[in-house]
Amino acid sequence: MTDRGEESIRDAVRERYAWAAIAVQRGGGDADVNVGEGFGSSLYDSQVGDLPPDAVAASLGCGNPTMLANLEEGQVVLDLGSGGGIDVLLSARRVGPSGKVYGLDMTPEMLALARRNQAEAGADNVEFLLGMIEDIPLADESVDVIISNCVINLSVDKDQVLREAYRVLRPGGQFAVSDVILRRPLPKVLAKLAALWTGCVAGALVDIDYEAKLASAGFTDIEIQPTVIHDRATLEQWAQSMAVPPEVNTREAFDQLDGAVANAFIRARK
Repeated sequence: MTDRGEESIRDAVRERYAWAAIAVQRGGGDADVNVGEGFGSSLYDSQVGDLPPDAVAASLGCGNPTMLANLEEGQVVLDLGSGGGIDVLLSARRVGPSGKVYGLDMTPEMLALARRNQAEAGADNVEFLLGMIEDIPLADESVDVIISNCVINLSVDKDQVLREAYRVLRPGGQFAVSDVILRRPLPKVLAKLAALWTGCVAGALVDIDYEAKLASAGFTDIEIQPTVIHDRATLEQWAQSMAVPPEVNTREAFDQLDGAVANAFIRARK
């Protein structure tokens, strides 16, 4: 893919999530952002009662990575693509005042929302950073745990993301993310649609490719566990929020996608 093509995809992702952040703030915590994500929202039900409503409303992920990581008091945690901050705020509780949680996001509107949620929650052990997950603005071996929620699949250079994750993790550090994966290769025509990139499908890796990229970056103890396998009906409903070009045969596309897309917990260790 050309640099121009990569930047086009990044721009599409940035625009979509900027719009989602604005929609949440305008809705006062009650907005339905409807950007095609949120498959994992029910996994937060028992944890979010006292979080800022806008942090919950802006949860656009496909799981709950805070359930994966064995977080301990005093640890340093990094959330790749932290959005409105729900996973950062939940992690901050678990690492306590002696720990630190960084949230990294490339969308200024999401960062503004996250910082407002941080202030409302009174989370002093949190810092939100503007930047790309392909170029993490933290020092080598400075983080104990990396989490992420339906973000790595959006990157146009996943090898670089995983290399950067490995770089900033301390020896023995955890990689514990929720992401969308493919259980078989995606038809090429769908992989070219920016609308599906921002919807977490066309950028997803086939499970064996994800495992290979983690291993290539240096990770060990790799585990990929599908949690929800999406059928045709779910994907058709999801696609209602996507600007699929009219030349795409949606009936044929969803025949091929039926059962191919899954949410997954992905774990590894440095």
